[in-house]
Amino acid sequence: MATSVDYIEYVVAQIAGCGAVGYKKMFGEYMVYVNDKPLLLVCDDTVFVKTHLCLDGLMSGAERGFPYSGAKEHYVLDIDDAELALRVIATLEPVTPFPKPKKKKIIS
Repeated sequence: MATSVDYIEYVVAQIAGCGAVGYKKMFGEYMVYVNDKPLLLVCDDTVFVKTHLCLDGLMSGAERGFPYSGAKEHYVLDIDDAELALRVIATLEPVTPFPKPKKKKIIS
């Protein structure tokens, strides 16, 4: 079951105010960007956040899961708890690097 547009819009509304928020459809699911950094992965109407040492205390009781086959284990973020979601983003955003720019193909 792919993530619905209504759900991704709900996710974005829940984290409004944490910076420049946007999303991009990828393989039928979505990546949510904050300040141009990929922070949340939304698959099957579930919000996933990568495991990181800086989140260990904040997400210690959180469920864990795999967003798709072959993925690393992620925390499952309770997006209904907007306060927690904003704290997770505020903690993770400073330590998340910007994505590497894609190399342009040279056609000869």
